Amino acid sequence: MHIRHRILLGSSAAIGAAGALAAPASAQTMNVSITIPRLSVAEYHRPYVAIWLEREGAPSRSLAVWYDYDMKNGEGTKWLRDVRQWWRVSGRTMKFPADGVTGATRAPGEQKLTLSAGKGPLAAISPGQYMLVIEAAREVGGRELLRLPFAWPPKPGTIVKAAGKSELGAVALSFGK
Repeated sequence: MHIRHRILLGSSAAIGAAGALAAPASAQTMNVSITIPRLSVAEYHRPYVAIWLEREGAPSRSLAVWYDYDMKNGEGTKWLRDVRQWWRVSGRTMKFPADGVTGATRAPGEQKLTLSAGKGPLAAISPGQYMLVIEAAREVGGRELLRLPFAWPPKPGTIVKAAGKSELGAVALSFGK
């Protein structure tokens, strides 16, 4: 009998495990809060969600991709291209499941993601203007994209908010030490 295990780490633990450099003494944390609304529809499917960073002149950095990663024969990846903007900027070049990035779809309610500077996708982030982008797409539903601009390094306590209209609810980006 051949037993195979696949471990996909949760968001904050995974980002720390994937880190390449130690965080500096004045390390920043990036906290993302995303509300997935409860929709009253005949056929509800949890949305696929991609969260990434963009900076002009630099490649995008995928922070999290929530999809049905545990479907038989990797069937869940077939619909990742429906998260269109993310797919165009980085999804099509990624190999799935991606350690530290891949996660299961999330139920309606508030979902949180915490990242630390100096680790994972924030390991080599340089000062400048960035955009946190969150895109959601749902089978037999719609799609929605929100952009939250911020400066790096941020001042602790900085909060950027946005609100979706259909597939995403309230979104908040905050920073701390």
